Amino acid sequence: MKKITAILAALLFTLNMMASEKKARVDLIPVPVHCKVEKGTFTFSPKTEICLTTDNPEMRNAIAILSERFERSAGIQLNVTSNAKGAQVIVCSLSPAITHKEGYKLNVTPHRIEVAAATPAGIFYAMQSLRQLLPAAIDKDSLSSGVKWSVPCMEIEDYPRYPYRGLMLDVCRHFFPVSFVKKYIDYLAYHKMNRFHWHLTDDQGWRIEIKKYPKLTAVSAFRDRTLIGHYSDKPRRWDMTHYGGYYTQEEIRDVIAYAQKRFVTIIPEIEMPGHAEAALAAYPNLSCSGGPFELVGDWGIRKDIYCSREETFLFLQDVLSEVADLFPAPYIHIGGDEAPKLRWLRCFACQERIKKEGLKDGHELQSYFIRRMEDFLQTKGKRIIGWDEILEGGLAPNATVMSWRGTDGGIAAARQHHDVIMTPLQSVYLDHYQGKQADEPLAIGGFTPLSKTYDFDPTPASLKPDEAAHILGVQGNLWTEYIATEAYAEYMAFPRAAAIAETAWSSQVNKDYNAFLNRLNLLLPHYDAMGLRYSRSFQKGE
Repeated sequence: MKKITAILAALLFTLNMMASEKKARVDLIPVPVHCKVEKGTFTFSPKTEICLTTDNPEMRNAIAILSERFERSAGIQLNVTSNAKGAQVIVCSLSPAITHKEGYKLNVTPHRIEVAAATPAGIFYAMQSLRQLLPAAIDKDSLSSGVKWSVPCMEIEDYPRYPYRGLMLDVCRHFFPVSFVKKYIDYLAYHKMNRFHWHLTDDQGWRIEIKKYPKLTAVSAFRDRTLIGHYSDKPRRWDMTHYGGYYTQEEIRDVIAYAQKRFVTIIPEIEMPGHAEAALAAYPNLSCSGGPFELVGDWGIRKDIYCSREETFLFLQDVLSEVADLFPAPYIHIGGDEAPKLRWLRCFACQERIKKEGLKDGHELQSYFIRRMEDFLQTKGKRIIGWDEILEGGLAPNATVMSWRGTDGGIAAARQHHDVIMTPLQSVYLDHYQGKQADEPLAIGGFTPLSKTYDFDPTPASLKPDEAAHILGVQGNLWTEYIATEAYAEYMAFPRAAAIAETAWSSQVNKDYNAFLNRLNLLLPHYDAMGLRYSRSFQKGE
């Protein structure tokens, strides 16, 4: 009898602990490093103040979104002051005790919220945590009544695993207006991601105004036909609509300023030497064959790439000069992927370049090409990022590798002590199917369900500690060959982008897919309030 009683007592204790843990759970994505939930809540009201112990534009930016949401959704204007005297106050301070530059500490009590961070970015991320903890109505663009605007009392200590946490948007295959680009940045920042990779040039369209070369927008930004259906369909069908668009430099500056207020750095991509047919349509003299070229909205790898003649380098230097002047980011992505060498092998000028420079083949010629671009961009105070093909023929001295064909390229680069951003297509390509193909809209192929994206670890176990230190982070890529609308882009990106965000931010020991799903289901009402048109494929089983 005593034995049965002991077993029942142990079972009751376990159930109580489970109930306590369930009640104490903080439903945040990404999951925090450390969190302790206390009794009680802090309730926001018109009397609530935000106290900035350091008052400057960056600190104002850090709190602006939460303040705007309260004004728009709750009709509450949070007074911002440097000397709060009220009973309900959120104190935001910069503290040298916070060692991680993007980390923060959040302490919520019934009458006071204290936020400490090393930088305003940390304050911003704490505000995003509060936003997720509030009722979902905080993310509506209309006033809600009868809502108790409260968050649970707790202590959070949080900081990201990686410094680079990004999403890419391809606007070349299909063009998206500035309004959607800003919305995409909003979603990115909401999930504590800090890099927006803007893919601006490709075979199917050139999307950035370059004042010295007006044909790049007059000719290269528009095409007269776009593929209907999948690339592999036979016979091919075409939509003959004149299609395209581009961003003026004024619009780009506006987007950059918008991103900076959300602590997001924009990394532009100008493709070279391949994926260049849009530019070659306007300036065929930059090719080996001389053209003519036509912008066509089908997908794949083109044989014609930039020639290695001197006039090509001068053109690209002019382009990159304007790009470098526009974007304050320390990096410019120069592509380097999927560049067939066939034209170079048959080009007298390229073969003479190979002989003159003592190169072995087309791979080393591409390495020479990339090194020249790197040398030039260094004069502009910029570093280059390239897809993992830039490993072929030898890496440029200071290049960062974006490993997309798997993780092998990233491993090889890290072992050469080059920085790496992991973005393998098998795990984080957001243009792949995420559910059963018969139930999903048209996609390029592949099968990358939410669980597979979530389970990816960007740091390979095979790397030594000094090599692993070169893994800067992870990025999800949204290529848009088959994504023509804003709704479809959101559907393909989310919630897989949330899984990438947690992978990029949270420690590996805190990751658990089932727990993530529980938190995600509680976050979905926030998505609904935002109008984010996400996929529910993960709820149907994988």
